Amino acid sequence: MSRAVPHIAVVGAGWAGCAAAVRAMQRGARVTLYEAGRTAGGRARSISLPETPDTALDNGQHILIGAYVETLALMRTVGVSPEALLLRLPLDLRTPDGRGLHLPATTTNGQLAALQAIVRARGWSLAEKWSLLRTTAQWKHRRFTCPDHQSVADLCQNLGAAVMNGLIEPLCVAALNSAPHETSGAVFLRVLRDALFSVKGASDVLIARESLGKVLPEPTLDWLKAHGARVLMGKRVHTLEKSMQGWRLQLGHEWSGDAYDRVILACQAGESARLVQEWAQQHESPPDSEMGAAQSWSRQAHALRHAPIATVYAWCQTSASAHLPPMQALTYTSANEAQFVFHHANRQRKLANGQTQSLLAFVASHCHDDRLALEHAVGVQAHKQLGLQSLQIIRTVMDKRATFVCTPLVSRPSVQITQGLLACGDYVQGPYPATLEGAVRSGLAAADACFVT
Repeated sequence: MSRAVPHIAVVGAGWAGCAAAVRAMQRGARVTLYEAGRTAGGRARSISLPETPDTALDNGQHILIGAYVETLALMRTVGVSPEALLLRLPLDLRTPDGRGLHLPATTTNGQLAALQAIVRARGWSLAEKWSLLRTTAQWKHRRFTCPDHQSVADLCQNLGAAVMNGLIEPLCVAALNSAPHETSGAVFLRVLRDALFSVKGASDVLIARESLGKVLPEPTLDWLKAHGARVLMGKRVHTLEKSMQGWRLQLGHEWSGDAYDRVILACQAGESARLVQEWAQQHESPPDSEMGAAQSWSRQAHALRHAPIATVYAWCQTSASAHLPPMQALTYTSANEAQFVFHHANRQRKLANGQTQSLLAFVASHCHDDRLALEHAVGVQAHKQLGLQSLQIIRTVMDKRATFVCTPLVSRPSVQITQGLLACGDYVQGPYPATLEGAVRSGLAAADACFVT
């Protein structure tokens, strides 16, 4: 059913759902946003812990980069200043011993900055630098594209071990949460092109000064309410139903009073797959073509493999951690070690003896599900690489399904599920891997697709 002013239900208030709801409102739709939890943000949200009553944490350390143009634009749309809430730093992948890539902050050309950083990198031989320069020139000549079946390891097989360990693998793990041999070369090149070889500032790291909730999700809910959207928190959608009047949603034992022209599923891949599969199986109303499309979409979403990311939050004596930069790359040799530590110098607590402690966040991407082993390894890394004698671990936050594994030839489900039913999230088809920018772009695409006749 089509109305002059479409009524759209967005299921999920993560970054993709927030983007979809805002774009739909901007295009003139009536919007109802459903969120199962009490806090918006999905996998990038604020959390409250009894161990840190005065310091808001996140459900994992997340960063943005300067190339995330749609995310930054969405922040401005909902009244948030990226300049005020995000600390902007040149990309620095140097480990504590000074080895690795560091992009200069003063160069006006992004490509020139990357080339200068390669030439000046410590710990790489002249042969390794030349090999990297030659390889990047080849990538540029091919417009940063490659056959879909190639992995990052395939693309980089001629690069030296120091370059692989100091640049390719850290970028691969940080951007795609997977090892080079199982990561799509095509997606990696797209990220590399936009981040390192485009405009000035695209590769800059953007670290939230406040909790993630204040960066986007909470201001988005305020913006939506102010513009007439209906925002329903703590409302989990259990079932979908389609009739001649439109789509209806079952919330517990009740059904939504409204029938919606379009529904955008902005929840996790597994939850969206469940809703779609149950609708296709339990209702006789969908024609065979609709049912087949829905079941195929559900199978694709279910088939995605996922990898974990863990963040070890810890207090450290302020005087001991004062030398740390906001983001420090670490040397790591196993999946039980962290690749980066983030120093939140502005988040402190004062002890009874008058001393202060600062917050550190150690990030282990593509890690094993072993908290004790990870916490022990982080303690060893902190001591040996950073000179920190002791950490007071607050909490290890582990998201076992943080990202889908972006393998070569991975089959990602589309935005369009069936007529009137769409999906968004960092796992749907798109140019980016499972990142905040990928989530935002998918939300915008899903909302725009609602207006295609």
